[in-house]
Amino acid sequence: MSRVPVPRLARVIAGVVFAGFAAVYVLAGSPLAAVAFGLQLVHVSPGLRRFRRPWLPAAQALVCYTAVLGFGTSVGILGFVGGSLLLTRAWPLAVPVAVSAAVIGPADSVISMVLVSLVIYGLTRLAERVEEVHAARLALTMAAAAEERLRIAAELNDGIGRGLAGIAGGVRLALDRPENAGEVLGEVVGAARRSLADARAAAAGYRATSLTPEVTTARAMLAAAGAEVEVRAGHTEPLGPAGALLATVLREVVVGAVRQNTVRKCLIETVAAHGTIRLRVVHDGARTADDEGLAESARQAALAGGGLSTDLTAEGWLTVETVLPAPAADQGPSVSAEDPRAYRLSVALLVAVLLGFSAKALLAVPAHLAAPAAACLAVIVVMQVRSVTGRHMAALAVMALLAFAPILVFGRAWLGVPGFLAGPVLLAFPAAVAWPLAGCVMAGTAVAAVLLGLPVPVTVNFTVSTLVTGLVMYGLVRLAQLVRELREARQGLARSAVVEERLRAARDLHDLLGSSLAAILLRCELARRLDPERARAELTEVLAMTGKAEADLRVVSGGRAAVSLADEAETARSVLAAAGVRAEVSLAHGALPGEVDAALGTVLREAVTNVLRHSAARHCVITTTAEEGGVRLGVRNDGAGTGGARGDGAAAGGVRGDGAVGAGVRPGSAGLGNLTTRLAVLGGRLGTARDGDRFELTAWAPVPRDTVAIAPSVVPAGDDRAGRAPY
Repeated sequence: MSRVPVPRLARVIAGVVFAGFAAVYVLAGSPLAAVAFGLQLVHVSPGLRRFRRPWLPAAQALVCYTAVLGFGTSVGILGFVGGSLLLTRAWPLAVPVAVSAAVIGPADSVISMVLVSLVIYGLTRLAERVEEVHAARLALTMAAAAEERLRIAAELNDGIGRGLAGIAGGVRLALDRPENAGEVLGEVVGAARRSLADARAAAAGYRATSLTPEVTTARAMLAAAGAEVEVRAGHTEPLGPAGALLATVLREVVVGAVRQNTVRKCLIETVAAHGTIRLRVVHDGARTADDEGLAESARQAALAGGGLSTDLTAEGWLTVETVLPAPAADQGPSVSAEDPRAYRLSVALLVAVLLGFSAKALLAVPAHLAAPAAACLAVIVVMQVRSVTGRHMAALAVMALLAFAPILVFGRAWLGVPGFLAGPVLLAFPAAVAWPLAGCVMAGTAVAAVLLGLPVPVTVNFTVSTLVTGLVMYGLVRLAQLVRELREARQGLARSAVVEERLRAARDLHDLLGSSLAAILLRCELARRLDPERARAELTEVLAMTGKAEADLRVVSGGRAAVSLADEAETARSVLAAAGVRAEVSLAHGALPGEVDAALGTVLREAVTNVLRHSAARHCVITTTAEEGGVRLGVRNDGAGTGGARGDGAAAGGVRGDGAVGAGVRPGSAGLGNLTTRLAVLGGRLGTARDGDRFELTAWAPVPRDTVAIAPSVVPAGDDRAGRAPY
């Protein structure tokens, strides 16, 4: 699409065609045509729309009838009056104008008047349609996102919402009837496990429709390994089930490359063409083309009707290519790219103009040659209508032959036909090629007129008319194409909004609700093993955490996030202590912007969840420091690499979890990708490091200088280990 704003481009096309009409009459000796053109611009120029008044058609009628009756101008100029009337509620008055033209002028001029009226009406309406579609694109995008948000909310409230309500009800029952606490807590633990599994499954489902999160994660992992990464995205989303499989392949390839610790360059490329979606990953860190980890993905690709192949060059460059059938067209919001009203108007007017110009040509052809002339014109009309759907070189060649060769037979009567060729030429080629070719068509017309011995004014008139006819054809088809392009772009924006809404829900499900449910499950398991008094304290805490989880569910469903770094630090201290992990919290930041506070709070929640789920930690240090124009959050723990040591604790959901590299979890999964994405939006970054069984996750986010203030360190009350690392 042109760099010029599309509505402006549509108005320019209409204005240029109208100027062409006026130029024909100005060159014929009627300067009043320029005034008629100026009045016509009121209908297409936003700056002049305030002059759209009932007197406008009357003013045009005064100018045009003065030119016809006072200066002998062709009645074709009355087309400006007819076109303006067709654009108003007084459109029936266009009929008397056409009748008056028939009374005053010859038949061919009357045909010109009717055609000019129709073209002015059609181009103005098409330009208005372009503006309407362009203006509505944002509203449709917002509506698509809102609809998807409501769908997600209904889906989650129906499943996870009822699960949380069941957990809260069970905990209250256990508090009210301590004698049945053991049995009730067993049911509560089961409900918590199911809710946690449902949350992770839903997050995976929303995430699977898009390849973007996995690409973000892959880029972060490769960059952390010191590799140069290039990403070429040539697909549109959502990808549906294909996205999940492609994400798996990309994850396995990148993890394998990073594990070798030799990758220096990597290319990730997607291409959508010929009904397939292709993922190609090329890197220089492979030692062999055989990768057992890809065997299952290759099998899944084959079952999906695609395939997976690997190739290793002598220089050590590994290429992994996966090809899958493209997703169905209905993966996104249902918005037809075609605009039936604009298309029908364009084609109807094009056919009318073609038939009108053909009738004018036949009027000038001798009667005994009318039949072959009509046959030639019929072929041209058919070829012209075909040009609406794209470039047809064979049709252009036929039109070029029929535009000029018959001049040898029909003479002057055929000099208006080359204009039929100029329009398809302008549509078929880029502007740098199209306009010189259109100039060649005009030059051919001029040369033919000179060879026929026509006077200079007549030669100029035919030459300019060739361009004007071409512009009419071009304008009618191009404006309909602009409407289609805008609708396609609008549909793409709506799809992107839906994908972004699903990814937001997936991030919040994993980072917010998933962590809350994991903490609830941990506390419930702990309460089952404690004496009644201590169990009661834990259950009271579970009840509060359930309320927080319900608030998290509202956030996932599209509500406003209320995550705070300070609140999450206190929650982390409590949850870690309940799990038997000695926690030390040292916060050295002041007031933070809301989005930074929420992002770092989410990072801390996910980091603590991973400590509990994927390590056998006994000590954990949480710190914040003001540095580099921002705030740095650090979470360090020991016991890394021995995940699952907490048995039925937070990891008991039965679903393998996600987290940062080195924390005893599968690398490259949703946790790292989600956190990387959240921080990247703010201009921040995520980092991980491991030394033996010690693991550290760091997050940095930029903060304006006037909002960063150093606060006293916060340590556990009565703790004499302030400032001392726990290991």
